[in-house]
Amino acid sequence: MDRTSAPDAWEELVTSALLGTARRTPPGVPAGPEAPVALLDAAAVETVRRRAGLRPARAAQRPEPAPEDPRPALPAAAVRRLAMLLADRPGTGGGGRRGTAPDLMELLPQWLAAANARGYAAPPQLLPALLDAARGRTDLRPAALAFAGARATWLARLNPDWRFALRATPGGGAALPSPQDTAGIQLLWEEGLFAERVALLAAIRAREPAAARELLATTWATERAEDRLMFLDSLRTGLGPDDEPFLEQALADRSRNVRATAAELLSALPGSALAARMAVRAGACVAVDHTRDRPTIVVEAPHECDPGMERDGVVAKAPPGRGERSWWFGQLVEAAPLSGWPGRLGGRTPEEIVALPVADDWRNELHAAWCRAAVRQRDAGWARALLGTPAAPEAGGPGAVSLAERAKLLGTLDSAERAEWVAGFIATHGLSEAFQLLGVCRVPWSAQLGRAVVDALNIARDAGSYPWSFSGVMGLAERCLDPAEAGRLEGLTAVPDEGEDASPGAGGYWAEAFQRLVTTLRLRAAMAAELEDV
Repeated sequence: MDRTSAPDAWEELVTSALLGTARRTPPGVPAGPEAPVALLDAAAVETVRRRAGLRPARAAQRPEPAPEDPRPALPAAAVRRLAMLLADRPGTGGGGRRGTAPDLMELLPQWLAAANARGYAAPPQLLPALLDAARGRTDLRPAALAFAGARATWLARLNPDWRFALRATPGGGAALPSPQDTAGIQLLWEEGLFAERVALLAAIRAREPAAARELLATTWATERAEDRLMFLDSLRTGLGPDDEPFLEQALADRSRNVRATAAELLSALPGSALAARMAVRAGACVAVDHTRDRPTIVVEAPHECDPGMERDGVVAKAPPGRGERSWWFGQLVEAAPLSGWPGRLGGRTPEEIVALPVADDWRNELHAAWCRAAVRQRDAGWARALLGTPAAPEAGGPGAVSLAERAKLLGTLDSAERAEWVAGFIATHGLSEAFQLLGVCRVPWSAQLGRAVVDALNIARDAGSYPWSFSGVMGLAERCLDPAEAGRLEGLTAVPDEGEDASPGAGGYWAEAFQRLVTTLRLRAAMAAELEDV
């Protein structure tokens, strides 16, 4: 680098331009009438030098190579399919008409689940596109990051756009000590970052619940309240009677949220002392009155929320619009073991208890609390009683106050019983109220459930309504129907004759919708075959 390209050369040129070449000629520029042109030429050269020049600097340390992925490679056809799925972009152009082409992005979660179930490694060349897709859709992230493996966190450290992978991966992708490395476990627990400690506790809890609880106890008293809450939540995994003493101590925590979580966990243990205390309190509020024309449940809600109730997790302050007494009552019933109610209510079965009339408009409050208890305690017997028969005239059922409650109750049943119940519900009530219920059924749907959905869609078509009134159910059918059903649906892809009362053009729209459904089912069958092709 010569003297004219020294660091102060540019400043010399700027000064000369401001003062004029007649008063100040910069170094290297001859004086005279050509000086202004020479100044501009020198400025142009210096501009190029400033933009292209680079000061010598100490070389940065090269990044560590990406970790190896020991999982088997995807079959070639599956690699091509994944590239197609990732290249597709969501958005169907507004309106109700979607055409007959499958929505590939909606099939990506299912493809990832199938690939993860088979233990395949992600193709390295598709990792950037995979992370870009997960960046835009949070629902994809768990499956996408599991498929990408450790290389996802390696890439995330190099690209700020993919930092979500570090936040979504427990411990930011850091390697956890082996189960035999007791010193390493203790060191990470005492000195690690919060995310690393959460990941460590979750990993140990999944493997050895008692060891995780004992590790947490070593530092519990010195943890921050928000950290105690997160750590306590990890005890949901493998929750059992041995956790009761620790959770009982947490009931005296100075944080209200920690106390509430400890009480919730204890109430999920029907044999716990807290559950017994709640059973006594709730039992004092509910009785059967035999002096009426027929046995009737009567409710006497608590008149105060005493310190003992608050210690056991009852929140004293009611939300806006709720009465205090009904608020306290609902919490007591929700936390009381369901197994105790038959003995307290005359030896009746859950079905008989739910069928009893409830005086003074307490029915909805009482049944809603029983619904929450059945979900929390995973009590399938009470869930069946509260769900009632799917063919019942009232879609709301005998116990649940909403379809959302019924969906939660269905989650306590095994997948076969769940599908059978929802199929019966659809056969009776149609699809207008079934969307939430279908969302909790196992994929692919059973043959019985699939037939019920298709029959209901066919009935809606014959009624002359537009298919986008059922677009949510149709989208679920594309993703959840058994691909083997494609052949049986062929007859529905033709444009039907439109009746006098049919909506104009509805038949053509329905034909497109069923064509898309058949095409999507066949595509899903091809995807499954490609993943099996080894």
